[in-house]
Amino acid sequence: MNERLTKMTRLTKMILLVPLAILGILIFTAIGGGVVMLLWNWLAPALFGLRLITFWQAIGLLALCRILFGGFGLAGGGHRSGSRRRMEGRIRERVHERMDEWEQMTPEERERFREGMRGRGGVTTPLDSNPSA
Repeated sequence: MNERLTKMTRLTKMILLVPLAILGILIFTAIGGGVVMLLWNWLAPALFGLRLITFWQAIGLLALCRILFGGFGLAGGGHRSGSRRRMEGRIRERVHERMDEWEQMTPEERERFREGMRGRGGVTTPLDSNPSA
């Protein structure tokens, strides 16, 4: 009985949430399109000599930005956010590995490495030329 009540509650939540989500998307699109249209029509003609745009063109511009840039800067980002965190974690891990390798090198090995980098056109700083640092 309790399981049936829980399923009913989930179904009821979905029935309520789906129309609210659609309404939220429509409101966000309408407000976003209006803001884009107003900003474009205020700035673009005066700064760049471009034509005024309509509300629907502003909506199209919003959609184009979404396609090209992949978001509106909202928190989260779904799977991209998770994959970005994993990638940053791997990069951080690799940097730590390289730093550990560097710390285990003798001063002679470090100098040979620096010379090799100079020979390949690597950029070195004044600190790199001081083996005791």
